[in-house]
Amino acid sequence: MTITETTTATYEGLGDLKQRIADTIRAAESRLIEISHDIHDHPETAFQEHHAAEVVAGALREAGFETAVGVYGLETAIEASYGSGDFVVTLCSEYDALPVIGHGCGHNIIATAGLGAALGLAAIADEAGITVKLLGTPAEEHGGGKVLMLEAGAWEDATVSLMVHGAPGIDIRCDNFTSQAVDRFRITYTGKAAHAAAAPTSGVNALDAATIALTSVGLLRQQLGSGVRVAAVIAEGGEVTNIIPAHTVIELEVRAFDLDELTDARRRVLACFEAGAIASGCTWEYVRTQPRYANLKQEPLLSGAWNDALAELGRETVALPGGATGGSTDMGNVSQVVPSIHPAIAVHGSSAPPHTVQFAADAATPAADRAAIDAAIGLAWAAATAALTPSVRDQLLARQAARPAGATRIAAEE
Repeated sequence: MTITETTTATYEGLGDLKQRIADTIRAAESRLIEISHDIHDHPETAFQEHHAAEVVAGALREAGFETAVGVYGLETAIEASYGSGDFVVTLCSEYDALPVIGHGCGHNIIATAGLGAALGLAAIADEAGITVKLLGTPAEEHGGGKVLMLEAGAWEDATVSLMVHGAPGIDIRCDNFTSQAVDRFRITYTGKAAHAAAAPTSGVNALDAATIALTSVGLLRQQLGSGVRVAAVIAEGGEVTNIIPAHTVIELEVRAFDLDELTDARRRVLACFEAGAIASGCTWEYVRTQPRYANLKQEPLLSGAWNDALAELGRETVALPGGATGGSTDMGNVSQVVPSIHPAIAVHGSSAPPHTVQFAADAATPAADRAAIDAAIGLAWAAATAALTPSVRDQLLARQAARPAGATRIAAEE
């Protein structure tokens, strides 16, 4: 019997199928942990994840997935599929590392959890009437790989999309976890060089422009909403003290919890940089350095199933007062158009925040290995529960059918 013959018995058989998922993932546990550690031991930054992509793709090929590397215009992107059902479960594996500190965001855990979930779901694909699709998505840290893949149509056939992120401390309820939208820019000021002692009046100081702009941003923060974040560094600020700088470069990011608030904050922040140009007499320009990341929307039809799955696995989930934020992610863009979840899974015993050397070390511990396996089971169980609960399945397929052709591409471009 398949889910297309929807009956009460189909749903009552969910427990047996969930057990098969878990058994499949646990049978592959040693291989999955080996892959996690291999990726961790070979950190690769944005768009350079050739080793990680081949490792993940190789495991998928071994499992019988139709697999390709170098898809959607990105050399290190993966697309792998198994099954032929109308309910398309799209899982995401990230595997890019941070410069210098390596896997300080635990993307080896993310890659392994997505891979494990794909293997588990493949074991029930025919009975559940699903197609399992894994996307290896490069350059989450900087570069917006998912946004570029959205533009190329990678999620056009997706009914749902799921992924998970490692985190320190405790397991937070999926519906209690979100992320901020973020825009990143490079601002360049151009002035005129001059001898700082012999002819200072002949110069137009580009570092003055940067100083005025950053001071203005500091003053502006009082008037920005409590959820807005602005961060900047001077990437280039002159070479020597006795030459007035003719050229400065500032790397800037602006974050907020919704796109309207982000748009307003960005306008006001960029006005500060225009003020720096006006006051100093420099010219200025700015360019976006990566696609904008949208805020994350957790799909209620999936988030509850994730919470239940973690409870069944013996992990306690908590709701934090006011909710929790996980920075920013290009999965936010996916979630704006495809029903999605992006929960966190705790590396128990770790207290180091992500993007640190210590969390990079914690991401290859036995606790991280357990998080990756539990997360793989949790993602697969959440997807299977949605696919095998007739009322939920019908809602999600109806939403997919109502989504206009090309909608995911359009969303990526906004």
